[in-house]
Amino acid sequence: MPEAFIYDHVRTPRGRGKPDGALHEVSTLGLATTVLRAIKDRCGFDTHLIDDVVLGCVDPVGEAGGDIARAAALAADYGNHVPGIQINRFCASGLDAVNFAAAQVMAGQHELTVGGGVESMSRVGIGASGGAWPVDPAIAIKSYFMPQGVSADLIATKYGFSRDDVDHFAVTSQQRAATAWSEGRFKNSVVPVRDINGIALLDRDEHMRPSTDMQSLAALKPSFVMMGEQGGFDAVAIDAYPEVERVVHVHHAGNSSGIVDGAAAVLIGSTDAGEAMARKPRAKIRAFANIGSEPALMLTGPVDVTKKVLARAKMALADIDLFEVNEAFASVVLRYLQAFDVDAAKINVNGGAIAMGHPLGATGAMLLGTALDELERAGKATALVTLCIGAGMGTATIIERV
Repeated sequence: MPEAFIYDHVRTPRGRGKPDGALHEVSTLGLATTVLRAIKDRCGFDTHLIDDVVLGCVDPVGEAGGDIARAAALAADYGNHVPGIQINRFCASGLDAVNFAAAQVMAGQHELTVGGGVESMSRVGIGASGGAWPVDPAIAIKSYFMPQGVSADLIATKYGFSRDDVDHFAVTSQQRAATAWSEGRFKNSVVPVRDINGIALLDRDEHMRPSTDMQSLAALKPSFVMMGEQGGFDAVAIDAYPEVERVVHVHHAGNSSGIVDGAAAVLIGSTDAGEAMARKPRAKIRAFANIGSEPALMLTGPVDVTKKVLARAKMALADIDLFEVNEAFASVVLRYLQAFDVDAAKINVNGGAIAMGHPLGATGAMLLGTALDELERAGKATALVTLCIGAGMGTATIIERV
């Protein structure tokens, strides 16, 4: 089977996903076009070599609808011949887009593809695309539907993570992200987003709060008490897990992922494609996997899919040098650390979504790029990237430097 290599990647900075965020004036198309143009300009490839553009987008409605990948490929001047496809697996959409693009190469059907993702959460609100899962009793009842924040608190309660535990993790994420930016670890991969006059609107992640400490987080009230207690979702959680007598609410805005805007692109190709571009690959895709997990806990999919992808790659946990586990909520990563007894120094070493934000459809591709950059910086060989997913799923990818 042909191998799929990563030749390069870029991402935008993450802008606060609010009307006063720096990227609010930029459309979803504008964000996606920015990264497609940037990776084309950096790598200097002839766009006639591109066989497909695959972009994740979690809420593909309104300006983000109608196959944003095809629209962005046209807007980025890739040529009429370059197709595009938008995919949605909730928070793992960006990583799955990379996996889909790699699979096309590994199947021998394509030579050069772009995978990535985009989300403008300030312009297209989270949940704007709707869906049966939260509202149709035929699925909501049997799957014990509850908001993700309540599920995160259920995980913390079930597995014994205190408010101090989740807050301490959040402080660490902020500190690591601040260090990464101050040391220039992202400088070669983050491309500024510009307005129509070419003026940079944003050139670094906007959501970070480097001064965050335990005292400032202690002042924040838990975010999901009302929906849990008054909304009845605590009762749903206890019905699903009767051993939990009471859901202890520990998550708030400071230890949960930030709502942000952003986009990312990863250039993937075969050996022949690399020769045609006169470029050497930076890494290869060793394996990827998807899995369904228990829908009430919902956010424990990274544990399950890590076992699956390691088995597929015929690797052991000790063979992985670095991990990127999306910080949807602090308890997600704490559970991962608990389940595998992994050295915390190997996980999210440059911070994560708690500090920098989680632009849903783009995050997975961003994490893959962060992992690759850190492998090169630290002189390491392998990385595993994984994300939890709504409705109880997990996606994971293993990459290896070449």
